[in-house]
Amino acid sequence: MSARGRVANEVSGHVALVRRKRGPQWYARYRLPDGRQVKKRLGPAWTEGGRPPAGHYTEKTAKAELREILADAQRGVLAGSNRTGATFKDAAAEYLRYVEQVRQIDGDTVADYRGVVDGYLLDELGDLPIEDITADLVDAYKEKLIRGEKPEGKRRLSNRTIVRHLTVLHGIFKRAKRVWGLAENPASADLVERPKVTYTGEFDTFDRDEIELLASAAASPQDAALYKVAAFTGLRQGELLALRWEHVDFVAGLLHVRRNFTGGREKIPKGKRVRSVPMMPDVVDVLGKLKEREHFTADGDLVFCSDVGEHLDHFALRKDYYAALESAGLRRVRFHDLRHAFGTAAITELDPYAVQSYMGHQHYSTTQRYLHHKPRREDAAALAKAFGVSNGVAKQGSSTATERNSETESVPRAA
Repeated sequence: MSARGRVANEVSGHVALVRRKRGPQWYARYRLPDGRQVKKRLGPAWTEGGRPPAGHYTEKTAKAELREILADAQRGVLAGSNRTGATFKDAAAEYLRYVEQVRQIDGDTVADYRGVVDGYLLDELGDLPIEDITADLVDAYKEKLIRGEKPEGKRRLSNRTIVRHLTVLHGIFKRAKRVWGLAENPASADLVERPKVTYTGEFDTFDRDEIELLASAAASPQDAALYKVAAFTGLRQGELLALRWEHVDFVAGLLHVRRNFTGGREKIPKGKRVRSVPMMPDVVDVLGKLKEREHFTADGDLVFCSDVGEHLDHFALRKDYYAALESAGLRRVRFHDLRHAFGTAAITELDPYAVQSYMGHQHYSTTQRYLHHKPRREDAAALAKAFGVSNGVAKQGSSTATERNSETESVPRAA
């Protein structure tokens, strides 16, 4: 065998201790017989004395694990040590097929994934064999987006959007592991650290007077009803478009959210859960008036529908909505932000878990974004009690201080 052939068949590697937010981790870097380089997380580092817990590694055990990996690679039995023949473009197409046809993820989400793939990832990785895409390559792509080196004609991406790109990449390689036996997911959070995303909890939405003004500027009574129901119930746009009269319980004062219209078809609401939302008097009133229209009032008919009783078009709805905003002289707030009007108002009076249920949040952490809108007067009283300050003393001190501040402000300052 030639020297060149021997080099091509050699396997080599080393271990490295990497500091992560979750604690130090041991990683192995090694070269497969075909020349590909792999970075693999072994597990958390054990830096204390004694026998390490299961799944933890010392430098000695990390090196022993690496020797096992290299031996398997040399024998050709290591998963992914053989070429699959698949490119990233193949893997991305399989992933999009899988989430749309098998997982049946809603159409808007699939369209978002497809936009990431077609608009960014294919240009960057499309023709590369999936085995050649390493964590370092994915990390370099992430850093490129963070630096703002966007493709021609694209806007600079926020950290939140960059995380979504990494999420799509993770899904593509996770599916590739199942279909092609890929050795490792190079977009794993263990290998590629995500940029920090800060959720401030601030929402730009409308108050009650602005919602009434928006409704008064609507192009039709149906549009006016749509805007009010969106703001006063917190239903998502797709849930509003799938709402039928049989879901409106005027007697119990409830809207039953059973379906969601996205991607041109109806399906179970986001989060795979049905729910019921109470109707405040304004909602009962506006839907009661809409029920008096001449057509499309049977139980199976859509509440918000086109001239022929079909589902409203998402794009036409938004166009009319923005026209109403302009007509009313209101700032340009997204239609989805009407849902936040419900969340920010409801949290001031209702238990957070009730708000989570009514809004259909799958995770409580989503509802927590509204918590800073909740009054904390009762908490202030509880804290005063905890520090041994009676309510009476606290109120008296507060009142005296207020009067003193008022007197000070009323006296003109010397020039």
